Amino acid sequence: MKLFDTHAHLDNPRYDDDRDALMQRSRDAGVVCTLAMGTTAASSRKCIEIADRYPDVYAAVGIQPTYVGKPDAGDWDEIVELAKHPRVKAIGETGLDCYWDDNAPLPLQQTLFQQHIELSRQTGLPFIVHMRNSEAEVLQVLQDAGKQGPVNGIMHSFTGDWELAQKCLDLGMDISFAGMVTFKKSQDLRDVAAKIPADRILIETDSPYLTPHPFRSKRPNEPWYVQHTAECLAEARGVSVQQFADQTTQNACRRFAIALDA
Repeated sequence: MKLFDTHAHLDNPRYDDDRDALMQRSRDAGVVCTLAMGTTAASSRKCIEIADRYPDVYAAVGIQPTYVGKPDAGDWDEIVELAKHPRVKAIGETGLDCYWDDNAPLPLQQTLFQQHIELSRQTGLPFIVHMRNSEAEVLQVLQDAGKQGPVNGIMHSFTGDWELAQKCLDLGMDISFAGMVTFKKSQDLRDVAAKIPADRILIETDSPYLTPHPFRSKRPNEPWYVQHTAECLAEARGVSVQQFADQTTQNACRRFAIALDA
């Protein structure tokens, strides 16, 4: 069984003393690839360093919306340069967050979200969308971008309803699910996940956050826990775990233009 964790914050300091062992645990569990997700210019640099160190890790570079209110001068220009690195396979994470909006004004978030989408167009790399308390606002930015041509992106850790999922799918987005879909209270989200077309669904951990059941009380989350999300969604979709793992890995490899060794 081959698993692909499409969103993990491997640069998190909690992993600094254990990263080699963490990566080996992932391999032992069948995780063949992990996308290390940048949240700032400094974070993005570290993600690339990690991707350079581990052949089964690639990087995404971007400025996460909760950080847009306090960037250093030149951070965006650095993201543009980092996007040229051969280990970089995505732009982000980007998007909108209206939960912590006191720290990052929404108009500034929207401007930077649009810049990430434009960088995605320029590079051909998909962009990763963070969405918290901002469903209508995110959809508006995506729909506006869609008027300029196809959008190439992933809805990260999706928690919306089926109507929103359909609109994102219609725009060309893939839908990714994290550990929250495994929670007992998340039946509605599992019902949404069960309807996503087989070639448009992805899985992730968002490590070190959103630890799935049955390890919800354990911190931090790790990429190998993605197997529990896979098991939960395979059951919800009425397919074998092997089939679902293989399908989501193929989907991720296609979206991120990654060729795995046989």
